[in-house]
Amino acid sequence: MDNTRRHPVELTGWRRLLYPVSRPAAARGGNEFPLCYNPGLMMEALSRTLSDRARGRRAGRNFLMAYGGWLVCGLFLLLGLFTAGDYGINQDEPLQRLITLGNLNYISGNTDTLEVRFPSDLTYGVSFELPLLLGERALGLRHPYHIHLLRVLATHLLFIIGAYCCYRLACRLFNNRWLALFALLLFLLHPRIYAHSFVNSKDLPFLSMVVIALYILERALRRDTLGTFLLLGVAVGIATNLRIMGVTLFIAVIAMRAADLWGGNGGGPPRKHILLTGGLFALAAGLTLYVLTPYYWNNPLEGLIHSLRVGANHPTWVDTVFQGEALLSYLAPPHYLPTWFLITTPPFILLLGVVGIAALAVRGLSRPGAVWGNARLRLSFLLLACFLLPALAVILLGSNIYSGWRQMYFIYVPFGLLAAGGLYWLAAAGPRRTGWRVGLYGVVGLGLALTALQIAQLHPLSNLYFNFLVDRTTPDYLGSRYSMDYWKLAAPQGMEYLQARHPGERLAAQASHRAIALLSPAERRRFTIAAAGRDPDYHLTDQPGEDYRPDLAFNSGYSHPVYNNRLITVKPLDSARMESAAVTAYTELYRQARSREPGKRAAGYDLYLNGRDVVFIKERCEAGDRGGKFRLRVYPPDPQRRVQPPSPESRPGRLPAMGSYDDYSNSGVLLRQLGEVCLAVVRLPDRPITHFLAGFYRGSAGGGPQPVWVGLHSVARPGWAAAIDALRGHYPGPTAGAAFDLFREGGRLIYYRQPCRPADAAPEFYLHIIPVNAAALPAERQPYGFANRDFRFDRHGVYFEGQCLVTMPLPDYPIAAIRTGQAGLWQYAGQPPVAPGVLETAAAFIANRQPDAQADFDLYLWDKELIYRRESCAAADTAAGFFLHITPQDAADLPSERRTHGFDNRDFSFDQWGGYFDGQCLAVVPLPDYPIAVLHTGQYVAGQGRLWTAELAVEGQRR
Repeated sequence: MDNTRRHPVELTGWRRLLYPVSRPAAARGGNEFPLCYNPGLMMEALSRTLSDRARGRRAGRNFLMAYGGWLVCGLFLLLGLFTAGDYGINQDEPLQRLITLGNLNYISGNTDTLEVRFPSDLTYGVSFELPLLLGERALGLRHPYHIHLLRVLATHLLFIIGAYCCYRLACRLFNNRWLALFALLLFLLHPRIYAHSFVNSKDLPFLSMVVIALYILERALRRDTLGTFLLLGVAVGIATNLRIMGVTLFIAVIAMRAADLWGGNGGGPPRKHILLTGGLFALAAGLTLYVLTPYYWNNPLEGLIHSLRVGANHPTWVDTVFQGEALLSYLAPPHYLPTWFLITTPPFILLLGVVGIAALAVRGLSRPGAVWGNARLRLSFLLLACFLLPALAVILLGSNIYSGWRQMYFIYVPFGLLAAGGLYWLAAAGPRRTGWRVGLYGVVGLGLALTALQIAQLHPLSNLYFNFLVDRTTPDYLGSRYSMDYWKLAAPQGMEYLQARHPGERLAAQASHRAIALLSPAERRRFTIAAAGRDPDYHLTDQPGEDYRPDLAFNSGYSHPVYNNRLITVKPLDSARMESAAVTAYTELYRQARSREPGKRAAGYDLYLNGRDVVFIKERCEAGDRGGKFRLRVYPPDPQRRVQPPSPESRPGRLPAMGSYDDYSNSGVLLRQLGEVCLAVVRLPDRPITHFLAGFYRGSAGGGPQPVWVGLHSVARPGWAAAIDALRGHYPGPTAGAAFDLFREGGRLIYYRQPCRPADAAPEFYLHIIPVNAAALPAERQPYGFANRDFRFDRHGVYFEGQCLVTMPLPDYPIAAIRTGQAGLWQYAGQPPVAPGVLETAAAFIANRQPDAQADFDLYLWDKELIYRRESCAAADTAAGFFLHITPQDAADLPSERRTHGFDNRDFSFDQWGGYFDGQCLAVVPLPDYPIAVLHTGQYVAGQGRLWTAELAVEGQRR
């Protein structure tokens, strides 16, 4: 066999250098021999090799530029598949499923009304949640862990789709695929947003749909076809269904079409085409929103208005910690959103974003006329508006946002693209030397790498990322300054801690969150849920701020704290599992408490106030005590700071129960060494408080905690008695028979009674404030001339050494008179509670007119109000409560929670809507706007029944 024969094959790579071939021999197909001795052939071979390698590198770059977006998104999706099971469950996830289930029952016809817990829940769209619920049923998922895993994967998949749309949008915006890849990485590597893409099925789907809609918007403006605007309308409708804030996208598109129409758009499409595309977009968006939102099916306009109101100021108020101050979320200062954005976004992204915004502003100011004619520049300014305008709206409206800025994560999409524009501007504006751009890209790449490293270090809790603008080294500093783990996502880490601490042992655990239910079926075999029939060994709870102090038995339940902050704590409920130091400390605490008389005894428990610790002791523990919960509700000295505003769902003219409080709870600790003694400690917050409401709760058959006993206690402050004496004479005394003395001191009205029993303060107080100028009142109260401040004693009052003391804040506007008292018991009146003009007008209307119905009171229908009148009226005639049941012509007009009963309630007391005028009793009650069929009204006494009733057929009688 002739091994020297060769086929005429072109040699490549290193082989060409070793075995260069003479062209005539290759062409003839003859023998090929190494010709290394020929320098010319060697140089030719080397040149061809280097040329091939250059072509290969160019091919690689072209491949990366063509498919880089797919590759990056695919890598992140693959990474997400491997890490999805590491993330905890947010405490709102079960509630979201309940809302979706209510919508599904309504859609399928199982119920006639859309049933939710709160009216605000009606505004939550289900375009993302409903497919998840149907998917888990189709897949036959039953275990909570598997259901949660499906939700995690779906949320992250939509996030990756949004990321690819961000990449494509950046490609069109910058016409540079390398810069588009950078924008893609900025989108993916925000630590908090990346973690939320696994746990947040509310805010992250909306963020994803915003970027998808922006991408389609760019295509629609560039192509200007009916199909793209139809698709854009569907995308905007879905986004608005997820969050009502999506209506801003609708407004932006309509505004841009209107500007094109108004300006003629030069050589652009004709006006008829602009009107057609704009109209098709609006129709598609409106129909998509309507179809996907069952709440809108009965009354779209009313539902949309309600959603806008809830979106502008959500009625849910939660406790939050911001810059070291514990406050209710609706009281957050205007800089709440900017501060959270600044301290939780990687600094190099902030810097590039500022540069991008500045460069865009300079270009727009220097050539304002060119903005509209340049498609990319116009898109850039649209992104700037999408970033600034929602944030400014939240700040100016004082919207209720909490748990960081997760409700506003969508504004990061345009900011990230503007940051990529900042990099583009820096690269273009710098010296035209390769070293400048290489250095710039190197610094930015280093920033991306460090951010990715921090995500890996914090995993799976990168949702708690803070940058260096705040102190991240001092132990528990961040937890005392800002709300950390609002959703209790660190609960699985507490379970892992227990598994590592007790290998091979089966534990009974009790958690303040669904940590146990989230364990995989294999891991769950290690744990028993406490309610299943055995006392818990451990209790897991969160420590969101400085006001939640660990008691003596707490251990550090998270072996790798985030920024030196403890997120989850594990408390042994069995003394046998407590450390010896904790047992010693509890024994000493028990000895100190028993050395003096308790401050209160209730249901076998003695209560002691030991410094800032409230200690509960029961000598003989029962089974139910060990699973119970001790709760404190604390009140600061300035109730004005924490007064809750009226809820949109509250009845007209009625404020919700006003007060100022926080809840602090602890589960009991069983100390067997002390002879079956139950001892629990709840620490009061460090901030000043005047009194606290303490109680003990046990689970009921219905699942919710029920109070066993509750009591209000004072935190003694020296000088109270002297202050009360000094107040005497500052305000006219009450009328004869009044139970409380009244004093006016600064901006407060003080109620005082001595001696005082709990029964004296049990009935509700009413307070009607009449201003000098009715224009100072809210618009809905101006026709009646007074503001309501009805309240319960436990919201603003305190028992102090046998005295009852209530401090009520008064409004800032000048006050003409005050009327207050307790219904049916006593009253103080400076003048009628309603403006005299209202009663005078009502009296003039009914003069010489026959009543529409008669009973103990004459009843008159007057436009949108019902007038009650009684001559020769005494206080006893108005002491009983009034009921008013309004039956509409169409039950669909009723609020959803009332449709099952078929009528609306407007029960009231005479003091709320009535007054005395010319010796007669008059009350003027507003009626709803919807068409009314029948009114049923009368008076009643609780526990005794109705005193009189009357019925009015309204149709045809309204004047």
